[in-house]
Amino acid sequence: MKYVRRIYMPGACYFFTVVTHQRKPLLCTEYAIARLRSAFQLVMKKYPFSMPAIVILPDHLHCIWHLPDNDGDFSKRWAAIKHYFSIGMSAEVNHRREKKIWQARFWDHLIRNEKDWQRHMGYIHYNPVKHGHAQKPFDWPYSSFKRYVKEGRYDSDWGDHSLCDIRDLEYE
Repeated sequence: MKYVRRIYMPGACYFFTVVTHQRKPLLCTEYAIARLRSAFQLVMKKYPFSMPAIVILPDHLHCIWHLPDNDGDFSKRWAAIKHYFSIGMSAEVNHRREKKIWQARFWDHLIRNEKDWQRHMGYIHYNPVKHGHAQKPFDWPYSSFKRYVKEGRYDSDWGDHSLCDIRDLEYE
């Protein structure tokens, strides 16, 4: 098994990609979305962090987290989120009696500066369009995009034009 080297920095911002087991479309029902929201809420109470951006697609999700100044352990948070989500879902189990809901690993990227932040925000919010789930980011219901439009940080037609800043990003 390949060793994954992670950088844990208290107070840092990270971009994550988390994928379902064998890319099964497990995140496409209202029940699954509600389970995922509950799992995030439970973990955020136990291990605080903020989540400035998220998009949930049928077989994966992307998000940005800002960790507290005294704790950089995002792996324990992901383990807990996956665990709490899985409690309410039926699925096959593997040889270790773990439910086959999530891929064992996830992709993380330490956000380095403002430009990096903006590129990953764009990637998150454009992802439903990239995968053919929506015509434009505003149309996708499981995203933080509409919150950013309401706050005036994005125009509602963002994503209808050239996206040269995110074209080269691939995190799935």
